[in-house]
Amino acid sequence: MNTRAETYFAHSGKRDDKSDWQPLSTHLAQTAARAETAGAPLGLGQAARLAGLFHDFGKYDPAFQSKRLTGGKERVDHSTAGGKLILDRAPAGMRPIADILAAAILGHHAGLPDTTGSAGSMAARLDGFTDKIAPGIRSAARIDLPPVGHEIIARMRPGDGFDLSVVGRMLFSCLVDADFRDTQAYYDSLEGRERDRDWPALGPLLPDLRAAFERAMTGFAANDLNRRRSEILAHVRAGADKTPGLFTLTVPTGGGKTLASLGFALDHAAHHGQRRIIYAIPYTSIIDQTAATFRKLFEGVGDIVLEHHSAIETEKGQEEGRDKAHLAMEDWAAPIVVTTNVQLFESLFAARPGRARKLHNIAGSVIILDEAQCLPRKLLLPALRMIETLTTHYGCTVVLCTATQPAFDSAQLKRGLPLAGRELAPDPAGLARALRRTRIVQGGAMDDAALIAALGGTDQGMVIVNSRRHALTLFQAAHAEGIGGLIHLTTRQYPAHRRRILADIRERLKAGTPCRLIATSLIEAGVDLDFPRGWRAGAGLDSVVQAAGRVNREGKRPLADSTLTVFEATDDPAKGEIAELARAMRSVAARYDDLLAPEAIRDWFEEVYWSIGPDRLGQPMIDAFILSRSGTDFPYRTTAEQFRMIETRMVPVIVATEAAAEAEVRRLSFTQISSGTLARALQPFTVQIPARDRVRLIANGHASFAAPELRGDQFCVLNTPSLYRAETGLWWEGAEYLGEESWML
Repeated sequence: MNTRAETYFAHSGKRDDKSDWQPLSTHLAQTAARAETAGAPLGLGQAARLAGLFHDFGKYDPAFQSKRLTGGKERVDHSTAGGKLILDRAPAGMRPIADILAAAILGHHAGLPDTTGSAGSMAARLDGFTDKIAPGIRSAARIDLPPVGHEIIARMRPGDGFDLSVVGRMLFSCLVDADFRDTQAYYDSLEGRERDRDWPALGPLLPDLRAAFERAMTGFAANDLNRRRSEILAHVRAGADKTPGLFTLTVPTGGGKTLASLGFALDHAAHHGQRRIIYAIPYTSIIDQTAATFRKLFEGVGDIVLEHHSAIETEKGQEEGRDKAHLAMEDWAAPIVVTTNVQLFESLFAARPGRARKLHNIAGSVIILDEAQCLPRKLLLPALRMIETLTTHYGCTVVLCTATQPAFDSAQLKRGLPLAGRELAPDPAGLARALRRTRIVQGGAMDDAALIAALGGTDQGMVIVNSRRHALTLFQAAHAEGIGGLIHLTTRQYPAHRRRILADIRERLKAGTPCRLIATSLIEAGVDLDFPRGWRAGAGLDSVVQAAGRVNREGKRPLADSTLTVFEATDDPAKGEIAELARAMRSVAARYDDLLAPEAIRDWFEEVYWSIGPDRLGQPMIDAFILSRSGTDFPYRTTAEQFRMIETRMVPVIVATEAAAEAEVRRLSFTQISSGTLARALQPFTVQIPARDRVRLIANGHASFAAPELRGDQFCVLNTPSLYRAETGLWWEGAEYLGEESWML
């Protein structure tokens, strides 16, 4: 459009003559091109391009040019004008298409808004907006919505509001990623900063990755269990040429699910051209182990594994300028991403730019949901619906991978998934019988004294309880009783420390030396430990079965001697949903002698899922996205607030007590290093704590934000080293009373 654009700028530079300022026309064109590139693999290239062309249309406002760009503090709304223009130009019947484009544009800094219902909604912003852009600039704008409409309609089922809302999320992701990249590139060029290298593409790497995988698989020791694992792996990989979509992989603990699913993902991506592999896991402790396994497998190929869980990220960065270029919002462009369910699903339902930026890179992926049964019940149906939408419209393959396949099949669960005929494992029921290595027995009520006595009566054993508080209390009491070989494993410990603890446990178990572990459920799903026996506080049957997988994992001991005792913790009774699931488990235990039998597990899932109805499984979150010919009513922001897989908001604290962590903290002051690079380097040294407790630590001088003038509130570092103990991790409770000499076990 002919706007005399050379007189308008998107970003200010250093020179008073404006010779190094970024022209607005350049930023709009480059952002549009980047957005189109991101959207093309999704079939949304033209829609993403249109959003890019008009996302900063409001910067044609003279007030933005004369005040905001010259350093003024006055806020100028530059995000509404482009969305309003598209809505004003929308032909009859295309209002829903215009709505989702407008929402992406209005939200590209503040986040996707609700359509109606609050002061920050799209309706409220449009009603209160005064357009001050010159009429000539507005009239010169060219908006061609019909081709965009064709793209969008192809990505949804007729009249389906939820499908259209996901299109809106994908467009938002393409836009914010493109805007971030173009702005970052501009300020990098001004400052001469070190830029993060681009990740390599998965496709060209696949021959090397598959060759490395083959070499690793030939190195297994020849024993009965490994032969069985090899048979499972071969059968699973043989299904890699099947049509992309939904799959289940039901293999008992110890049967090699992780490697089998990875082998399938590599072969499937090679056969169908998927862009990356995303491995999502319930607990950060398993991420440490899984990412390390993958890196070792592919160490000759290069740095291709992105480990993303407790990312040090902010959502409150400056809207403009060089601060924006330091925001490290991961885009998941790596060939292999190892992440948590929380990161994956909360990103898919996010409204904020930092979380949503990665969405367009999730499309076209092979997604392995390890321990799929861990999806929270209250969010189950929206999570399943999002999975189905990704496989139906965005070229994803999703593998539900677990030892206890939950009843997510639409033949059993109303509004479930079409999973019939999509099992990858050979004869799951037969595998369950053949790989049986543990007995689950009922221990009844046990107080802490009884638990300590039982643990003290075996040289090697584990106790798993339901809360960090109970684990710490039990560990302290056992320590006071003089029980030897005690180890405490908790998410209070940072990941690099946990890895060393797990290595120590494995060495003790192998050597036959005393090893008595007290932990939370973080060790249940996928951690490769092999105890002679264990005790598990009452919980859901899926958790109990996972705990049983840490007993006689390698099958080297007699089945009769390999027991997991399930008990009721009288000194710290289960509460809330865990108590409800434990009651259902006890009900099933009263009907079945063998809780590991597939029919017992099926009965338990029937009781906890099928009987409670869709409302308690999150169906209202799906139904809330309302679509009509007159437009949309999409509660993007409200849904993002509701879709919380962890109730208490957790935030990171960096524990820089090791030389490697100290070195990375010092680099926070180096302007030429991006926050993304530093965030990845510091992830192994972070502990997630409740947000309110971090506020108290900071207020009492025990923690502070490092390099705040450069990084803002992105990197919080522990200042009081004595609050971190090797045995018990980080202590943050009662921060106002804690000091260098006052904290003790």
